[in-house]
Amino acid sequence: MIGRRNLLAALSALPLMSSALLSYGRALAGPVATFKLWPGSPPGGGGPQGAIQISAKGAASHVETPTLQVFAPAQPNGQAVLIAGGGGYKRIELENEAYPAARWLNAQGITAFVLTYRLPPEGWTDGPLAPLQDAQRAIRLIRARARDFQLDPRKIGVLGFSAGGHLMGMTAARANFASYAPVDAIDAVSARPDFAALAYPVITLQPPFDNTVTRRSLVGDHPTPEASAEWSVETHVHSGCPRVFLVQADDDPIANPENTRIMEKACKLAGVSVERHALPGGGHGFGMGVAGAPSAQWPQWYQAWLLASA
Repeated sequence: MIGRRNLLAALSALPLMSSALLSYGRALAGPVATFKLWPGSPPGGGGPQGAIQISAKGAASHVETPTLQVFAPAQPNGQAVLIAGGGGYKRIELENEAYPAARWLNAQGITAFVLTYRLPPEGWTDGPLAPLQDAQRAIRLIRARARDFQLDPRKIGVLGFSAGGHLMGMTAARANFASYAPVDAIDAVSARPDFAALAYPVITLQPPFDNTVTRRSLVGDHPTPEASAEWSVETHVHSGCPRVFLVQADDDPIANPENTRIMEKACKLAGVSVERHALPGGGHGFGMGVAGAPSAQWPQWYQAWLLASA
């Protein structure tokens, strides 16, 4: 099987970026290629101008140009996972969530793609559509370039944390929704992921579980019932959705644990394969697990679930 060096050579033909994000990723974890999602400006217009901002804790904001970072395993097994860190759609947790997940996936032979998506509060004209547009474009781009990435185009999944779990849930449930007008031939490719894992996700934006930054970022402080339903993942689950893996702690203070129960129920009603794990403790934001805590167990459950997609 072709290794990481050949994969990165193939990536050299893509529109790579020289940016703070690229430098930051390389400093953390070996060879990383970063490229733009869109051939020109993202759909809709608006948004911030200038360099992306990376906080002292490794969270991204001020996202003018949405990107994918490629984390290549030494021996790719053909699977790929698109990763979305959380942060309430106000920032993207790269260091605490996305990058550890990418390195863990690489250890399993899985090629990881970290998505730096547009944040609705940063002035994008399309508002809550902007991150969904980026996620759909990312899936299409990965699938369209599967040969370059040494991937099986039928084995492209997603992994989202917190608000990133909401985004990846919407990506899985609304794959057929035209969130933007096609810009090139890549947009003729399917945006449906083949499997979806959501860790402590925000699923619903509807009362009484709507007291989240995610809800305020997407639909504001006083949304209509219609807007809250439109941007709740569970209202879009249908029989054509990919298989779903869920994990959340019972003491989560940010995303009420009912979120994963709501998603599990929606999947079962639609006939979608779903596996949910409830941790006795661990709070919110445990990423790929905390040593010595209940959350340390979940990656092994996720690994077993992934093997069914191999």
